[in-house]
Amino acid sequence: MITVLHSARYLELVQTQGWEFVRRRNASAVVGIVATTPAGELLMVEQQRIPVGSQVIELPAGLVGDDQADEDVLAAAHRELSEETGWEPGRCRILARGPSSAGLTSEIITLIRAIDLRQTGAGGGVAGETITVHAIPLAQVGGWLAERARAGQLVDLKIHAALWWLAQESSP
Repeated sequence: MITVLHSARYLELVQTQGWEFVRRRNASAVVGIVATTPAGELLMVEQQRIPVGSQVIELPAGLVGDDQADEDVLAAAHRELSEETGWEPGRCRILARGPSSAGLTSEIITLIRAIDLRQTGAGGGVAGETITVHAIPLAQVGGWLAERARAGQLVDLKIHAALWWLAQESSP
């Protein structure tokens, strides 16, 4: 049995079996999008993340079902990639699913591979978001991320998972 300890606008602090954790009230899942441009660049986004007090470099990502209760993960990936980066995928497919922070939240992230991209806008997010889009050539991503980390910037670890998946695509 789950007991709600506190309910806020978007999150709930709940308890079950002696364990406290957070769950989302307004979304059914989260997508992280592994997207490469026709020029072979990995699309990443950078935005201020209040909980960690820093700009964070991340994969394009977003909530599933926050605007539409029965939204499909692939439809959400398409929408979020377009909103955040200005690139639209021709096709999307699921790579993997897993917890974002299994001891803190019930949130499950689905990594989506977006391919056959075409640029349709500048990106930057929806109203209230300030997102910087980075399109870095795949061969340079590792060094670029290391440089950012050395400068003290936070890099979401899901980017490294994305690089692993991309390496699997190019392996015989």
